[in-house]
Amino acid sequence: MKINLLGVRGSIPTTAIENQFYGGHTSSMLVSEDDDLLVLDAGSGIQAFNTEEIPRNKRVNVLLTHLHIDHIQGLGFFKPLFMPDLEVHIWGPLSTTSLHSRISRYLSPPLFPVLVRDLPCKLTLHEIGNSEFEIGHFTIQSTYVIHPGPTLGFRVKGNKSVFTYIPDHEPALGKHGIIKDKKWTSGFDIAREADLLYHDGQYTVQEYASRNGWGHSSFDDVLQFASITDTKHLLIGHHDPSHSDSQLSAAHKEMTERNAFNFNYEFAVEGKEFELA
Repeated sequence: MKINLLGVRGSIPTTAIENQFYGGHTSSMLVSEDDDLLVLDAGSGIQAFNTEEIPRNKRVNVLLTHLHIDHIQGLGFFKPLFMPDLEVHIWGPLSTTSLHSRISRYLSPPLFPVLVRDLPCKLTLHEIGNSEFEIGHFTIQSTYVIHPGPTLGFRVKGNKSVFTYIPDHEPALGKHGIIKDKKWTSGFDIAREADLLYHDGQYTVQEYASRNGWGHSSFDDVLQFASITDTKHLLIGHHDPSHSDSQLSAAHKEMTERNAFNFNYEFAVEGKEFELA
């Protein structure tokens, strides 16, 4: 299984020169194995999608964790939507309003010039919640996680490996932080023993103190979450747009000096590729 990080920034894209190493595009990544391809989220990073990646079956699947603007702002620039010979399936969280209605709010004037009904691809929308389903040979488990509005995390199981994707998540929300009882820990079921976990880590501990309830995690909280779930390799992403490369690198160094865990962890870097055996 291959994972390509197309966008790892949170909240809003940034083009600041001091953010170029870790990247400025918002959430999007590719998961591929054999001839099956998944696109996770449609932030600004999705514009880097190469049409040469399109499988031979002419089907592309986009899985949306939620519909905050930083996770769908690249959708209108996703090339497969404008290719009439392709099937495009968009999977998104079930809500009181239909997925079609919510996507149409963005893909319509005055926010965007092209209407959903005018897209030339063969478009199918799927509403999911606490679900398990198959796309090709991938088995995918989705579950609601703690974040404002209906928000999902995904567990993608391939032939021999598991990738978990929870880019927006606040498991420490509450009076006493992360609950140690695994059955009550938000996101535990989909993150348990993952070969690679991509997880929200937007704030320092000091920043999180004044942002409790905003739906994101501190660096320390995501390390604790990965420890509870027995993660093998952690990618910390959804970087705050105000965090420069030097700040992130310094934070990683400080975390390494202060903590000892039995798993690898690093800050996600836009453009990096991981291959899970």
